[in-house]
This record gives sequence, structure tokens and C-alpha cells, in this order.
Amino acid sequence: MKFLSSSPGLFLALWSVFAIVSESPADDDRPNVLFVISDDQSWLHASAYGTTGIETPGFDRVAKAGALFNNAIAASPGCSPCRAAILTGRHTWQIEEAGTHASSFPKKYPVFTDLLASSGYHVGYTGKGWGPGNYKISGWEQNPAGPSYSKRKTKDHPPKSSNLDYSANFEDFLSEKEEDQPFLFWFGAQEPHRPYEVGLGKQKGRDVASVEVPPFLPDREEIRSDVLDYYIEIEYYDSHLVRMLDLLEERGELNNTVVIVTSDNGMPFPRAKANCYEYGIHMPLAICWPEKMPGGRTVDDLIGFVDITATILDVAGVEYPDNPFGLSGKSFQDLLVSKKSGVLDPSRKAVYSARERHSSSRYNNLTYPQRAIRTSKYLLIHNFRPERWPAGAPQVLEKEGRPGPPHGGYHDIDAGPSLSFLVDNRDDSEISPYFHMAVDRRPEFELFNIESDPGCLKNLVDDPKSRQTLQQLASQLNDYLKKTGDPRVLDGGDIYESYIRYSHIRSFPPPEE
Repeated sequence: MKFLSSSPGLFLALWSVFAIVSESPADDDRPNVLFVISDDQSWLHASAYGTTGIETPGFDRVAKAGALFNNAIAASPGCSPCRAAILTGRHTWQIEEAGTHASSFPKKYPVFTDLLASSGYHVGYTGKGWGPGNYKISGWEQNPAGPSYSKRKTKDHPPKSSNLDYSANFEDFLSEKEEDQPFLFWFGAQEPHRPYEVGLGKQKGRDVASVEVPPFLPDREEIRSDVLDYYIEIEYYDSHLVRMLDLLEERGELNNTVVIVTSDNGMPFPRAKANCYEYGIHMPLAICWPEKMPGGRTVDDLIGFVDITATILDVAGVEYPDNPFGLSGKSFQDLLVSKKSGVLDPSRKAVYSARERHSSSRYNNLTYPQRAIRTSKYLLIHNFRPERWPAGAPQVLEKEGRPGPPHGGYHDIDAGPSLSFLVDNRDDSEISPYFHMAVDRRPEFELFNIESDPGCLKNLVDDPKSRQTLQQLASQLNDYLKKTGDPRVLDGGDIYESYIRYSHIRSFPPPEE
């Protein structure tokens, strides 16, 4: 498989996805792929990782049958760009509009769902595919994740959660495939995306004392209750994964199915989702393939989400098209079939993540551009526009341009009890530091030792002992971005400010001079 860093503007109309894949073999014993991706779940929040207060038997079953990955890093801390990176196998800065939030998705970039469909796979999805955004304006006739299976609904779901019966829709999908035809199914859970029913965990008789509060949030009852509600949402989606696994086992298809379970970005709380901090980009990842993978293992290798794409194509035996673009990742099928645990490929020394625009959160829809390099020990973040508000401007303009409440903005943080608690108690001496960590402007560079500081609370940029590490990682990040054609380092990246946002646009006061 190729790695190409050519400018995405080259040869725009010269290549067709469907002309490059080989015909499916007559006796098709290629593995099925069940790709499972939740919406807004940080890596620790599955019971297989040892977190108390949450039970995820589906995720844990996959990890036990195969491998639990300890260092999977999302392509972006936002859903739409991260999903586009997975679909294309290219970094978010290599796919133009699709690399930002709620924009369009240029059809010239091949997606692995189409590639597998063209090679004979039965393909479909339920729940959340690619989005939010406008794929139709780019010429797509269906979501880039494939044909939708969404007819089956359920009343047995948490209030405010999706009413899609994910597992029943998966059963419909399986009933339509031909005998012995391999399948690819994308299960995009819409949980644990907000909103939640406030106090849902308590209503179910769960104890808030069981919750592990992230280090960047205050340990208060309101926060604990909010995190517990988030746990309940994860458990609900996981219950559908359990049913899907049982269904595959009943049909005799589980052994030859590669099951990949992950999330798109971090938990929807201040200083997590929409941030390149550890809780924003470090994802849960469990993979099993009973026919080929030894079980009960842990893998510590650094895995980028573009590597997942390369791996899916690899196990399916599908070649990437010979076109100007190419894959940015590297297959890790060799890690899957290994009998060992730990670090299996020492060449995997760094992975990368990025963000541009998330919500409509600043004057004139301005972005907050970040690039990050993550090694086994360190996380370096480059904030390209440190003069901008990272969580969004504090104040929104209401009707007729009237100023809203002084702290009614911060729209890059999902609205919910935790954000409200920080805003309402910002003058409390114990709460104030957490509030300011979440919303204040940040320096151009942030460096964290994620082994000792996974909450990313202590910036080491000014630490003399870390100067060499800072220089080395900053140089490595910059070189990689140049090599892979990132507009932010090539020409300043103002092109990102021109990409149309198709979701709601807010108004803000002009930025201070």
C-alpha cells in the first residue's frame, strides 16, 4: 500500500474508485469486518481498561477474544473530520473540506467502504456514519459510510438517546447478503453524544461514588453525576454490541469476522472533546478476529486512525487505487496475528492528530487550528492561532446583535451540567482553576508527559529539562506536516477559513485587537 503526500488539488477528475479494485474471488473466504465506533468516548471509559463504575461486556468480550490496544490516537478530536480520516485513510489536513467540521466531503477521495463494496463485499451502516456535514453537495448519493440500515426503531433506550435499534438493523443487513458473501458493517453508535437525561445514572440506582472524575474536572457531586450519566450512555450502546456479537456467533460467522471497536473523539466534557489533549484524542480500541488472532493480549504500539483504514483494506485483500492521493497509514495486521503482548513494532514511534473548526464558536466562523504529535511518553500540541479562544468566544450575539450573557459562549464545549457548573462557580477559589484551564487562551506550544500527567495539567514548555524534547518533537511534527502537505505549515492555512459550514452559524463580537 502506498503513502503519497501529493497535493490534493492534482488530477482532480482523473481517477475512479470503481475502476481499480479486483473482482471478488469465486470462493470468497475473506473475513467479514464489523466496524464499531461510538460518538464521544475517551479511552479509559470501558471496563476492560480497569475503570470502575462502568460495565462494557461487549467491548470487554472483543478485547478478551483478541487484543486491547492501549495507545490508539484519533485523527481529530471532532467527529466529522475524524470519521472522514478513517473513511479515506488520510490525515484531516489531506482531505480539504472533509478535514473540518460540518462541511462537505470531496468525492475524489476514495473511501474504504466503496472499495470493499466494489470488491464484492456486502456493505452497510446503521446509526451515525460520516457527519455532521453535507455529503450530497459533493455528489455523494449516499453517506460515505455506505447504504443506510435504519428502519428498525426501539422504545427501550435512554431518554434523549437515539431510538434506532442498532442490533435489529444489523440483523436486517445480514439477511440481505448472499450466502458466503463477506460483509463490512459500520455500526456508528450515537452515544454517548450529548444531550443526556440529567440524573439518569441516579435514576437507575447507580452510585456516583463509583465514578472516576478526570483530573481536569473538580470532584463535586454535579460533575460525578454528569460523568455517571455519560457512563450509562456508553453501557447502552455496548448492549447493542453484545447482541451483534451473539447474532454473529449464532450464524456461525463470528470466527471469520474482524471486529473493531473504538470511538471518534473524547468525552463531551470541558478540556476533552474538541481538544488535542489526551482525553480528547486517546481512544478505546479493541479488536478480535477469532480465526486468526490469539486472544487475551494487550498491544502498546502507537496506532493512528489512518492505520485502521490501511488494516481494514489489508485484511480484506483490497488494493488502494493507483491515484494521486494514497493512504497515510500503515497496516498493523501483523500485530493482530502476533502471539505477543506489549510493543510489537518499534518503528511505530509517533502518531498525529489535528483539528480546525469544531462548532460555530468564533467571530466569522474562525477555526482554532491545532496539530499534535503523540509518542509513547509525550504529547506536543502546536496551537497555530494562540490569540483565539480555544473553547470559543466567551460571549455570543443574540437577536439584532444584542450581546448575550458574558459567559454564554464557549460553544466548542458541549452544553451540559459540567460546563454550567464551571461557569456558574467560576468565582469559587476551588473551581476557578478548572474553569480557566477549560476556556482561557493557551500558548503556542504545549508539552505534556502523558505517563505522569494523562490529564495534561502541567505544560513542560518552560521546563529547562524538557527543552531538548520540545525542540525535537516540534521539529519532527513540523517536518511531518510539510512532508504530508499540511496547508498550515505550507502557506498559513487560511484556506480553512473559507470552507463552508453547513450547520448552524452563530454571531460573535469582533475579536479584540
